[in-house]
Amino acid sequence: MRYKNPVVKGFYPDPSVCEHNGKYYMVCSSFQYFPGVPLFESEDLVNWTQIGHVLTRKSQVELEKINSSGGVFAPTIRCHNGRFYMVTTNDTTHENFYVYTDDIYGEWSEPVTVKQGGIDPSLLFDDDGKVYFISNGTDEYGKSGVCQCEINIESGEKLTPTKCIWQGSGGRYLESPHMYKINGEYYLMAAEGGTEYGHMITYARGMSPWGEFENYPKNPVLTNRNKAPFIIQGIGHGDLICDKNGEWHILCLGFRQIHMWMPYHHLGREVFLIPAGFDKNGWFTAGNDGTCDGEYDIEGDFTQNEKLHYTLSDIKENIYRCFLRHPHEESYDFSGESLILHGTDITLDDVDSPAFVGIRQRDFDMELYADITLSEGESGVTVYSCENEHYDIAVRKTEAGFEAVLKLNIGGIKHIQNVVSLESGSARLIIRSDSMNYYFYASEKGREICLGSGQSKYLSSEVSGGFTGVVLGLYAIGGTAEFTALDISYNSYRFVPESN
Repeated sequence: MRYKNPVVKGFYPDPSVCEHNGKYYMVCSSFQYFPGVPLFESEDLVNWTQIGHVLTRKSQVELEKINSSGGVFAPTIRCHNGRFYMVTTNDTTHENFYVYTDDIYGEWSEPVTVKQGGIDPSLLFDDDGKVYFISNGTDEYGKSGVCQCEINIESGEKLTPTKCIWQGSGGRYLESPHMYKINGEYYLMAAEGGTEYGHMITYARGMSPWGEFENYPKNPVLTNRNKAPFIIQGIGHGDLICDKNGEWHILCLGFRQIHMWMPYHHLGREVFLIPAGFDKNGWFTAGNDGTCDGEYDIEGDFTQNEKLHYTLSDIKENIYRCFLRHPHEESYDFSGESLILHGTDITLDDVDSPAFVGIRQRDFDMELYADITLSEGESGVTVYSCENEHYDIAVRKTEAGFEAVLKLNIGGIKHIQNVVSLESGSARLIIRSDSMNYYFYASEKGREICLGSGQSKYLSSEVSGGFTGVVLGLYAIGGTAEFTALDISYNSYRFVPESN
């Protein structure tokens, strides 16, 4: 069958994959959002179902008032003897750790710390029982690159000094190291060029996990750098996997520009599946002559399915939803038919945990509506990139009564775009979008009013910085709000905005 990339849309960066009992399991970065490390399952590498998160308890990860795009970086998932391991970095606390579980659908362990620095850690379980811990950083002799030590997997104790084993192919920001033993040789794959437009996957191979490693002569093995006018850019940070048919693939991140000639991306880094294969000399290649395209063939009798519709029940269940840092549990009531948020004085502009529950935006063309009722304070829907960049449409109570307001927050500039009076504290808030704009509406008693629009590029990583993507959040400040409906639809047609 023929599938389309990305295979997982929206803010799910840094994918890592493993196989167990004929199924595939994937984890992605989560940064300042909680629960941490989204967890997916697949039968075919194309259709992925989120089955939960790995870091579900406050004791597993420190997120209190951490900076945006700090927190949980680049996880790796591996399975050995039926036990799953997820190893990652908390970049804010500079701690590498792993957790494990014998039940992929259950809870994961408390963290086991490994005293090796750097970021983007990975594990290799060798045939002789040795376990290697690999990360990007500096070794004990001051040499920087891909570093490695042997560990006791039961305790995390280092059994050897940390040693730099490879310094890449010459690109900047060497990261995302993964090592594989294939046909008796060790393959060390990494990312270089930065997780931006110069991103690429490179690799080397050797006869020992300690090297020496010989660079693939045609590095990079996969990249879309300098490939204009490709919409798909930023291809890199991959994990190699062999499927049930013996075919090889790279699961990697990439992003989609908002337009062919506009180098901005705001949905975040997404998950791409790229075919790979080994030549007669034992080197592997990937993609279309090392380039990622939008469509590929894969062996199998199945169809590609995509969830195009999300409702209030999806955000109430603990699968898709996320919070900013560790949530204050007293701010949320998920028990009834509706969702109730008890707002505090913490706002979306604060490096803290406001009354906010979010769901990742999955595609450009979208229509969202939320039905809300409040008596005090402010509550609404935010198109959220970070503290400085977010667009908010809300209902709020003032001394004069109730009103709907559109606020555009860009680069520390906090601008009220429009305000319209409401008869009561109940209204429907609507957001419609295409790749380049968001359009905001308020509806009361069936009368729809356009409050204005905001350009998507101001929520992009190129403008706001950082490593996350847009999260659609329901929020409350200074009062209690009830959300009785939420509906998010993604469509295959291109949205045409209505005239005011």
